[in-house]
Amino acid sequence: MTVKLGYLLPTRERIMSGEPATGPMLELAARAEGLGFDGIWIGDSVTARPRHDPLTLMAAVAARVPRVSVGTAVLLPALRNPVVLAHQIATIDQIAEGRVILGVGIARDVPSIRAEFAACGVPFERRVGRMLEGIRLMRALWSGTPVDFSGEFFSLQGATVGPTPYRANGPPFWIAGSLPQSLERAGRLLDGWMPNDGTPADWAAKWAQVAAHARAAGRDPAGLTGSMYLTLSLDDDVAKAGERLDHYLQQYYDTPAVAVRKRQTCFAGAPSAVAEYLSSFARAGAGHLILRFVGDHRRQMEHVARVRSEIA
Repeated sequence: MTVKLGYLLPTRERIMSGEPATGPMLELAARAEGLGFDGIWIGDSVTARPRHDPLTLMAAVAARVPRVSVGTAVLLPALRNPVVLAHQIATIDQIAEGRVILGVGIARDVPSIRAEFAACGVPFERRVGRMLEGIRLMRALWSGTPVDFSGEFFSLQGATVGPTPYRANGPPFWIAGSLPQSLERAGRLLDGWMPNDGTPADWAAKWAQVAAHARAAGRDPAGLTGSMYLTLSLDDDVAKAGERLDHYLQQYYDTPAVAVRKRQTCFAGAPSAVAEYLSSFARAGAGHLILRFVGDHRRQMEHVARVRSEIA
């Protein structure tokens, strides 16, 4: 199976540079589709790392770019009411005619994220349970039949939302994270896995654990999707690529780049080497690679597109 390549829109970067216009980002999405990318992805944050709202922008991308998938990398469902979120996502999936993928996560335990939850009026503690219960409720609402639901965080009686999603049962959920609990949730409860750390060997070993959890829950691992989120800085001058990556990580996370590199998988190197690098994850079993570019996005998308046939 040929690995699918996704392109992450620079929503956070454009806010940081004081260039919030969405037109240029829609042009980037269209360019990525034209170059053969298989998906357009959008990150999420409200106050911790301000950026465009992912759901609103997904709707615009879905209308502008008609063939590829549109996804979140990653959405924080716990920040949102699941009934409202179910309604929004169902509408976007209708616009996209079934092309929506929901990468979801819980975010790291750092002061800015705790402040973000407080700003949104959501307790930071128990956010995992809130997310999982919200996903169960959204899936129930997407059935199109009246829903009676009584959970720890949410309850409702006889509720329906319309429209329902374009595809039966709604969009798939891929969970972020590489801790044992995330691997279990991916295999036992959700539809896919989207980490952003580790080597290809690490990825393969953890994907085997996801599959084992799926089998233990009576699910077929073949029905799950494994993906990988990667940050790339491409330049014929490898030293310059590394410097650009370090500057980007420091600015983006307000943390020393060396610390970020320890917890996120990044590549700084020549375009001629990127096909083998991406292929190493494809050979490990990743079916989708979500690419975040550092620097000139158009140029780097074109670099990857030129070697696409070599990625396997």
